[in-house]
Order: sequence, then C-alpha cells, then structure tokens
Amino acid sequence: MDPVAFAWLSAGLGVGVTVFGVGTGIGRLAAAALEASSRQPENAGDIRTTMIIGAALIEGVALLAGVICILLAVKNAG
Repeated sequence: MDPVAFAWLSAGLGVGVTVFGVGTGIGRLAAAALEASSRQPENAGDIRTTMIIGAALIEGVALLAGVICILLAVKNAG
C-alpha cells in the first residue's frame, strides 16, 4: 500500500477515535448536568451554563485534534 494512503488512513482513524471520545464525553457531561438539574432545579441555569462551557471546551479539543490529524496526513503525503 502506498505511504500516502497510510497517511490518509491514519488521519481518518485519528479523527474517528477523536469523535468517539468527544461523543462519549459530551454524553456523560449532559447526563451529569441533567441529573444535577433534577436534584436541584433551582440551580438549573447555573448548571446549564457550566455544561455549555464544558461542551464548548470539549468541542475545541476535538477540532484541534482533527486539524492536527489532517496536517500530519498532508505533511506525510507530500
């Protein structure tokens, strides 16, 4: 198999693993926030705000990992 194909395959696998991890992380974050909101409904607004900030940070890491995978594939392919 061509080294260029291996570079793109590894980039695809890296992004796939990243997306799986991000999905799991955001799912656990949302589950914990919903449980906390059901236990203390008076703090639901603060919990929601904290959850959104956490989800945005997780998405930022996912975007960074995706960019790094693509950059490594382009560097190794060329």
